Amino acid sequence: MSFHTFRHWKATTLYYETKDPLYVKEFLGHKKLDKTLLYIQLEKTLYKEQTDAFIVKVAKNKDEITDLLATGFDYICDKDGLAFFRKRK
Repeated sequence: MSFHTFRHWKATTLYYETKDPLYVKEFLGHKKLDKTLLYIQLEKTLYKEQTDAFIVKVAKNKDEITDLLATGFDYICDKDGLAFFRKRK
């Protein structure tokens, strides 16, 4: 295994988690988006059986936020005093 093996793995999983090719491009330091498209193709091949379905939860206080973060939920946004989180199914 080489350094690039880990780099490919990280970039592929990062794209899978965010679905944001521009973020992955910046993370890797690529100058052109076409270099980053490889990771989108890898993600589609590796995770083709996965859906883009999410479990969505809302937290009202610090304890609920802590519990959601501890169980793998990702913070999305705040609205009307509520914190929104999601996790892939």
